[in-house]
Amino acid sequence: MNSVLPPSACVTTLPLALDGPPVLAFGAYFKSALCLAHDGTAQMSATVGDLDTPDACREMDACVETLLALGAPAAVAHDLHPDFHSSRRAVELAARLGVPAIAVQHHHAHVAAVLAENGGRSDPRGPALGLALDGVGLGTDGTAWGGELLRVDGAHFQRLGHLAPLPLAGGDRAAREPWRMAAAVLHRAGRADEIATRFAAQHAAAMLAQLLDRAPLCPSTSSLGRVFDAAAGLLGLCPVMRVEAEAAIALEGAASGYLERVGDVPAEPDGWSIDGAGRLDLSPILAALADESDVGRGAARFHVTLAAALAEWVVQVAAQTGLSTVVLSGGCLHNRILSQRLAAALRRQGLDVLQARTLSPGDAGLALGQAWVAMHHLNHGL
Repeated sequence: MNSVLPPSACVTTLPLALDGPPVLAFGAYFKSALCLAHDGTAQMSATVGDLDTPDACREMDACVETLLALGAPAAVAHDLHPDFHSSRRAVELAARLGVPAIAVQHHHAHVAAVLAENGGRSDPRGPALGLALDGVGLGTDGTAWGGELLRVDGAHFQRLGHLAPLPLAGGDRAAREPWRMAAAVLHRAGRADEIATRFAAQHAAAMLAQLLDRAPLCPSTSSLGRVFDAAAGLLGLCPVMRVEAEAAIALEGAASGYLERVGDVPAEPDGWSIDGAGRLDLSPILAALADESDVGRGAARFHVTLAAALAEWVVQVAAQTGLSTVVLSGGCLHNRILSQRLAAALRRQGLDVLQARTLSPGDAGLALGQAWVAMHHLNHGL
């Protein structure tokens, strides 16, 4: 196999401390990029964008053909979600070539991408803990994941814990309208009667409490991205998003401004809880934001408390499992306040923290993790 991609197709070449047959990984639905892994090297294609337009899908297909011109892969890897354009194309290609199509769970791939970029440092030491924090990825139970604490060991992973789920009032619409996530927090806190007045500008607000009363109509999610949305909605920062991650960006901006002006704020000591099943519940800090009069202070309290909560959660599980390597991954790690405070807190506890280096911690780097997992599958005959 030719080891070099044409410049137009490849933007990043990384050493891969893992030998094995060539793998073509199809990446994520959002910020889609492909990865060709072979001969101790991983080459990431240019990002074609989100696969929600015909142009992006055609561009991805063209990129696949460019990579195939270099030689046939021994396997293809793709997201666990079967309905993505990338997943369908991967399965079709595998059938055409007579090679395995390996579905990789989204958050497993997030953690694996960071491990691969850091030289697969978990391999000599055994498994690693992986904290995958993002907007959404299909879980193995068919629900929407996004705040996951995993044990990752090559081709295998185990879900050790997750964020306490929040209902998506209106399904996918809740991911675009943070006021709906805020309303879910109020409903859970026994304050459903506040929803209609607090969000009077939203025409659906008057009926949303009734929808939330009917749990089967509101699928749940463990997504940290939706927790950020809820916080932004409760503080009135971004009721409805016009662009992706607008609410989380506004929340981070408000927190940064406050911390720069005023200095640090303490974490809320009762802002979270961790149950015996490994679920981290952030409802207390979210409910407190509903009564916060200073938006910047509330945003700062949320970030500081979130970092402290996540650190305590990871440290507890590290002690229980005996694992000392922790991988931080997922699109929420683009938030500098969170990523810096969380990594520092874990390192103070003596844990070895791995983070994305060259690639994005989010979906743009996901194909590398898919390829890494698939190569482990092939190398161990799974």
